[in-house]
Amino acid sequence: MLLSDLLLEGVISENKPHDTSLSQMLAAIRRHLKMDVAFISEFSSGNRVFRQVDPQTPDNPVQLGAGDPLETSFCQRVVDGRLPELIPDARLNPVAAALPPTHALPVGAHLSVPIRMEDGSVYGTFCCFSHAADDTLDERDLSMMRVFADVAGELIERERKATRRREEISSRLQAALHDDGLAIVYQPIYDLVQHKVVGFEALSRFISGPERPPDIWFSEANEIGLGAELEARAVRMGLQGLTDLPADVYVSVNMSPEHILEGTMDQFFKGKSLHRVMLEITEHAVVEHYDDLVRKIRPYRDRGLKVAVDDAGAGYSSFRHILHLMPDRIKLDMSLTRNIDGDTSRRALAAAFARFSEETGSSIVAEGVETAAEMHTLQALGVTRIQGFYIGRPVSLPAAVQLCAADPANGIGKLH
Repeated sequence: MLLSDLLLEGVISENKPHDTSLSQMLAAIRRHLKMDVAFISEFSSGNRVFRQVDPQTPDNPVQLGAGDPLETSFCQRVVDGRLPELIPDARLNPVAAALPPTHALPVGAHLSVPIRMEDGSVYGTFCCFSHAADDTLDERDLSMMRVFADVAGELIERERKATRRREEISSRLQAALHDDGLAIVYQPIYDLVQHKVVGFEALSRFISGPERPPDIWFSEANEIGLGAELEARAVRMGLQGLTDLPADVYVSVNMSPEHILEGTMDQFFKGKSLHRVMLEITEHAVVEHYDDLVRKIRPYRDRGLKVAVDDAGAGYSSFRHILHLMPDRIKLDMSLTRNIDGDTSRRALAAAFARFSEETGSSIVAEGVETAAEMHTLQALGVTRIQGFYIGRPVSLPAAVQLCAADPANGIGKLH
């Protein structure tokens, strides 16, 4: 069986856990070579530990997780050259015959090859043996074992790197999850008709660790299963602004459909007044079960929660969100509003969103507005609420309170 055959049979797959692929490789080599036992050992602190064992072997004398001193094993002697990698009959080899397992198990034919890591170090061995001798084994069988050992090494190396990455991400996230590594800033949302700030989007800023965009932090948190916890902390901190901001100003917080479906909303929305809360549905991935998402959100909408779809115009998923969720707000992505004053296609799409909002009773907020020309173009298209650096950058909560107290007669200039 060649490596290509393993790929075709699905033994090795990017989508499978490495343990599953290794177990299937052991089963494949055992069947092909007509062996009785197949396993992968790891050399650790002077011991040989059985890290993977073919689970299809009945009455297997090799137990997963068990171990023994390296010096008593075939494996150590194969790696240091005292035993050959291919032994047709262990009882006829003086070194192998002197080892107790040869007679206790017993071991007849034996094949074992080192598993090496990228740095050249020996992880352990890829092994199989039969209770009876087998003189038909040849160099081709040994070559196949080496191929399997190389693939096993790649899978183990990949898992090691993934484990190190998870540990590094977890370490970076600890301050954000439990200490003072996460801060919230508030970006104003300005109403061009009322000439005032009507709301703020609560945005996360990570104080500790490397300086990177917030979406990278959240993506990594999701990667290691901490996404819901981090998102919940950000929402909870963002909603604290409601206490200090004026009663006619709302706060918009971001949540992904995945975590809404998991019930994360219950932590901070249950039993609270929601008339000043805007929930922005984020995520560019396709939602498979919109009915469940709508059902999860409905009780909170009945109590005043408003729903916005973020990043409209940035991808297909945002259109699906709009059609299925019937949001109160549609937030035009900055990729659509940027340079809209000089781009006919962008104006046409923004106008279509504005017309859609009129038909459905929703409203539009344009994000990423950075120039007066962009603002005036959007206003001419019927977009009356805008957000972006031209209006105001994200600020601390005290500064946000001051913005709300600014005299509306001073207009947008007061926010700069």
